[in-house]
Amino acid sequence: MNSGSTVHIENVPVVEVWSRLKVDPESVMIDCRTRSEWAFVGMPDLSGIGKQLLTVEWQTFPDNRINPQFVREVSVLLEAAGVAKDAEIFLICRSGGRSRMAAQALAEVGYTRCRNVTEGFEGPLDPLRHRGSASGWKVAGLPWVQG
Repeated sequence: MNSGSTVHIENVPVVEVWSRLKVDPESVMIDCRTRSEWAFVGMPDLSGIGKQLLTVEWQTFPDNRINPQFVREVSVLLEAAGVAKDAEIFLICRSGGRSRMAAQALAEVGYTRCRNVTEGFEGPLDPLRHRGSASGWKVAGLPWVQG
């Protein structure tokens, strides 16, 4: 892939992500939020469908810098789990911004079916500037656990 080129990343709503994860045994989900978000906000629970959530920070906490090792860390995890480069890979963050960038980075190194979980784990801000009430994994009632 040429550096600087853009690969189309499909946006997939959370309920559809859950359906695809259930029916495709090769599909995986990567939560690319920060460690503090996993611990204090919670994370998707895929155990009910026999899958394990993979976690790699796209941006590091507390400095908010993009993790320069993201692609390498994800590649190592996927290889260890036996995940092929053409498996469907769903990336989730808080509301869909970081996961889109992370999906793009993985697509640029040859992962061919990277997907952005559009509503993320908590969704966008509501009119009162709170998350977790308009849309997202938690609002959809999908399984999650406190980290």
